[in-house]
Amino acid sequence: MPMKKVSRRDALGLLGLGGAALSLGCGSDSSATPTATTGTTTTGGSNASGACAVTPTETLGPYPSLTNFVRSDIREGKSGLPLALTITIVNSNNSCGPVANAAVDIWQCDAQGNYSEYAQPGYNGTGQTFLRGIQTTDASGRVTFTTVFPGWYQGRATHIHVEVKVGGAVVKVTQIAFEESIIAAVYAAGVYAAKGRNPTSNASDMVFADSLSSETATITGGDASSGYSAAFTVSINS
Repeated sequence: MPMKKVSRRDALGLLGLGGAALSLGCGSDSSATPTATTGTTTTGGSNASGACAVTPTETLGPYPSLTNFVRSDIREGKSGLPLALTITIVNSNNSCGPVANAAVDIWQCDAQGNYSEYAQPGYNGTGQTFLRGIQTTDASGRVTFTTVFPGWYQGRATHIHVEVKVGGAVVKVTQIAFEESIIAAVYAAGVYAAKGRNPTSNASDMVFADSLSSETATITGGDASSGYSAAFTVSINS
């Protein structure tokens, strides 16, 4: 299957280092119901005010999905801290109302920082399909993915990619960040410990540096031992 078309912005985003869009956005959605029940709730993002500015557009690359994997559990046996991720799509042109029947595609690296489907420096993911998946939003504009907390690779803050299509047309490409305290707790244990902490912080990341408040997931439950539930809202304007 041919690769997805890459825009000029994506080309500038080699290795995921594209700058954030100038538009503002609403990031997390604290109304989502967590699936993890232990630990305390940590809030993040910018939904507390109820604002519904358009979510920033970010680079598609460097490893977008080449095939449509329709599934909610995208782990394929990959080790890592469980993460239940709820994404809600809303329309800023429709009083921030939910967008039903939108296709939400996510992809991310594994605990070691590797992606499936591509040959990367030191790792060949060709022919593998882990940590990629598509779900269609329900009447509340929501989808939920079962995944693992993403690892990291050189030059990028910890992140998950999101692409939203409505009626088959791409209406938003963005990325999800996580709070530094959560990242530090996760990377200190389990399969992440050997690689250690990500040297690239959210504040120094070229994608998140100017839009972090609107692209940070809300942790709605769980802990660094049992796994987390997280929520994120994508606001489109089409």
